[in-house]
Amino acid sequence: MKDDRKSLNRRTFLATGAVAASLPAVASAHAGSSAEAGGDRWAAPPEGKRILRSTKLSMIPKELDDKALSLVDRLNLAARAGFDGVDLDQAGETTPEEARAAVRESGVFVHNAINHAHWQQRLTSPNADERAAGRANVEHCIRVSHAAGGDGVLLVVGRADDGPEEEIEERCRVEIKKLIPLAAALGQRILIENVWNRMHYDHDAPPEQSADRFVRFVDSFNSPWVGMYYDIGNHWKYGQPREWLRAFGHRCVKLDIKGFSRARNEFTDITEGDLPWAEVRKGLDEIGFAGWTAAEVRGGDLARLTQIRRQMQEALGV
Repeated sequence: MKDDRKSLNRRTFLATGAVAASLPAVASAHAGSSAEAGGDRWAAPPEGKRILRSTKLSMIPKELDDKALSLVDRLNLAARAGFDGVDLDQAGETTPEEARAAVRESGVFVHNAINHAHWQQRLTSPNADERAAGRANVEHCIRVSHAAGGDGVLLVVGRADDGPEEEIEERCRVEIKKLIPLAAALGQRILIENVWNRMHYDHDAPPEQSADRFVRFVDSFNSPWVGMYYDIGNHWKYGQPREWLRAFGHRCVKLDIKGFSRARNEFTDITEGDLPWAEVRKGLDEIGFAGWTAAEVRGGDLARLTQIRRQMQEALGV
């Protein structure tokens, strides 16, 4: 006969561990407020913030002052610069176990995962093997984000030159639908980024385009697990960010933050260029945006990362 006490103790341990991983820790000045639970630490962002600031992991060097930096070192550097967390955009280099261990050791919150191989192994590709590899990459990111404590993955769906518009949309739609059950099981949103891939906008057309084509694509899934990771700087060249924010509404789950100059037709630091940040702030207020923003500019050492965090604060008014 099975020992019911042992079974109960195991169920209790697993349940309390799951609850502990989701509980907010006491807020601190850094992303890494943490607590002890059975010898492990978990991380949580500071409480009470409507808009949270993060940096992409790729903006934090792997080597600084002739010293190799571990993943833990890099997460800690983000916290020292005043960020609330990190978007782990080099997830292809990290196992779920490594991500979880780094978060527990550093106490720094990781809210998202990205694998940049989505540009090569595209869900729009006419090659079925490439699409399958791309889908596997997203699955890996879903597991990494979940293990780290995050709640989403950023996805570039592909490129327009993979075929006719309706055909490539359907290809990536089919692949994303295959991913939704895993995303739902692990509580991870699949978030589509607007990029210069010539999909859902007219790349060679003048500005003041609408976000309607992005909205229609997201809505075609009819799923709470598919949304937008809106990169404001990417499409300032093509449309008004306040209008795009209102069009996205609840679909806008996270934001990438960078500057862009229409006058010079080039990307800039966050508070440089001519992006209308006052209009961005109004748009965020109008849709009641609350959640994560991620800087995506040239990174660097502690001084540079601190400068970027301050620029984010100025641009977003937080």
